Amino acid sequence: MKVDTGTFQATPRVRELLDEVLNSGIISYGDKSRTFEREFARIHQAKYGTLSNSGTSSLQVALQTLKELYNWNRGDEVLVPATTFVATSNIVKHNDMTPVFVDIEPIYYGIDIDQIESKITDRTRAIIPVHLFGQPCNISAIIEIAEVYDLKVIVDSCETMFVAHKGRMVGSWGDIECFSMYSAHLLTAGVGGIATTSNSDYSAKMRSLVNHGLTLENLNLDEYMSPKPMVGRKFLFDAIGHSFRITEFEAAVALAQLEVHKEMIGRRNQHGRHYTASLQLHNSLFDQDVFQPVRIMEGNEHAFMMYPIVLKNSAMGHKEKLTQFLNQHGIETRDMLPILNQPAYVYLPKQDFPVSWNIVLNGFYVGCHQYLTSDQVQFVLDRLYEYAIKEF
Repeated sequence: MKVDTGTFQATPRVRELLDEVLNSGIISYGDKSRTFEREFARIHQAKYGTLSNSGTSSLQVALQTLKELYNWNRGDEVLVPATTFVATSNIVKHNDMTPVFVDIEPIYYGIDIDQIESKITDRTRAIIPVHLFGQPCNISAIIEIAEVYDLKVIVDSCETMFVAHKGRMVGSWGDIECFSMYSAHLLTAGVGGIATTSNSDYSAKMRSLVNHGLTLENLNLDEYMSPKPMVGRKFLFDAIGHSFRITEFEAAVALAQLEVHKEMIGRRNQHGRHYTASLQLHNSLFDQDVFQPVRIMEGNEHAFMMYPIVLKNSAMGHKEKLTQFLNQHGIETRDMLPILNQPAYVYLPKQDFPVSWNIVLNGFYVGCHQYLTSDQVQFVLDRLYEYAIKEF
């Protein structure tokens, strides 16, 4: 049996919307893109959505927007968690700023709010918290800290959509929040990202930057900052922008999935509950816990982009052996997005980030997407138990 961490299915609705794009003759930014931006922002309780060609690009222009609007300096600091995908910190360097890493907390894997203030200096300008694996971090507490120190908050929500923290949707907490539609994400368009905000100045600036730095006069300020039709557009640029645009094809694929996002999240949650209940049962059969299953923070909903598992202290040193065992049985596994073991960040002292380093040594994730069957989930759980009963 094969169990992937993510997949894509071309449903009849996907094909229908793609045919509409082909028949329209408009394959660059058009009606599908505008509709997706408007509906995605509405669902996430934000006023504006700005599409780009990746979640990384969305993060890049989000930080560049704030840097330029507030005249931040080269080398100014941005706090980022020490466990995240490399894009979160890479975009800080791409903006000629300095990432300052903060360890995560061990249960929900969000940036450790108790360590944030000790990392703030007179050069700190922003925090980029990350909603990992489908669960919001403690964003309400982070916002409170940011307000005290007058810091901006860009939320890396590339792995988390359609869920709330304390009754308020992700996408609406930070100054800007960024999402990804890359392969194996929640909405899978192949490529693509979107940034949400309720600040019109931020939205206009981001729209400009994804379009080479196009002047604001060539944007429809009353149409979600969308570019004006070509017939009325002049190619005037007043910022050093990027070619980060998306096509109508990706927007159509994403829009078809957006229409059924509730069913998708429901199915993922069903799998998530299955994993958690079974792993808890597995643990009860041993002298001490072997697996750390997902726990959901009070006040949170969970999107279960994937299912992260951390081997407990009794299982130290077994990660590589276990993941190889799973892979041999057709079960795809991935590391839990480490920074500390990346060659590009070899300079980071591992001892300063003990929780993140433990994740490197003992953390991995398995698939939890909506196209899995209950039998496939049970197959993963059976193999985990099979390994544990032999080794522990």
